[in-house]
Amino acid sequence: MNYVYILKCSDGSFYTGWTNDLKKRLETHNNGKGSKYTRNRLPVKYVYIEGFENKNDALKKEYYIKRLSKKEKLKLVKSINLEKYFYMYDN
Repeated sequence: MNYVYILKCSDGSFYTGWTNDLKKRLETHNNGKGSKYTRNRLPVKYVYIEGFENKNDALKKEYYIKRLSKKEKLKLVKSINLEKYFYMYDN
């Protein structure tokens, strides 16, 4: 399974990415070995996760989300019940 996710950073900003291993990716970000963007904004936590059967669909959704305004991302984040999916990965 492939996932698109939005992280909320310690400064309140959002980071969007994709992975096929949610637990490992969150650990990588929080260990300072994830993206350059998140390294100085730790800790981070998942606020949005969406699963896809194939990588191409996940990458398309990631591209779409990255072009949203912060207001639009907030609306997207509020539209999903994260606990229903992957509450164990939230900090």
